[in-house]
Amino acid sequence: MGMRFRDRAEAGQRLAEGLPQFRERPHTVVLGLARGGVPLAAAAASALYLPFGAVLVRKLGIPGRSETAFGALAWSQGDVVRLINRPLKDHIQALGISEAALEAVEAHERAELVRRAREYPGVDHDLRGKTTILVDDGLATGATMRAAVEAVRSAGARTVVAAVPVASLEAATSLGRVCDLVHALHIPGKFNAVGAFYEHFEQLTDAEVMKQLEGA
Repeated sequence: MGMRFRDRAEAGQRLAEGLPQFRERPHTVVLGLARGGVPLAAAAASALYLPFGAVLVRKLGIPGRSETAFGALAWSQGDVVRLINRPLKDHIQALGISEAALEAVEAHERAELVRRAREYPGVDHDLRGKTTILVDDGLATGATMRAAVEAVRSAGARTVVAAVPVASLEAATSLGRVCDLVHALHIPGKFNAVGAFYEHFEQLTDAEVMKQLEGA
């Protein structure tokens, strides 16, 4: 298995140890991909003495195989950024999954994204000219992180860093094309699921995330 993390907070602290160049750096913010990236971002931002917040994302999972994403949505300045893996979408439709089924997934996730935007504090940021460090608990396909990158770029971020404890080689490589820096502590030869690299990987609730954001 290689590298493992006790929980998300420890993973965030270890991420910060690998990013000393950003410690107390002006015009720099740490944003966690909600929900799972928020505890890591909070821990990393605390260690780096940087402000922190969240970016809202939703994975568009293939019906029946929800862990595999054909795209993702992200919230940016009152609007929804949409990212679709067109070759994968065309492939799964060829396997018999209808356009209507995929549209239903997107409608559901869009509604959930808008709900969270109404309820979560600190999700609209002035990122003009700033360095933005995007943090998640891990990358399988990288779809949600790529959507988050588009969201913060559209909000004016000058430099974008993707920071994760663990990533598949495919996700890390694809992100390298759209980010200024990809900081991944572990890129295993075999990648199954993000949770396999944590001792404790409980699902987070809205209340838990909002409590951390209220203290940001």
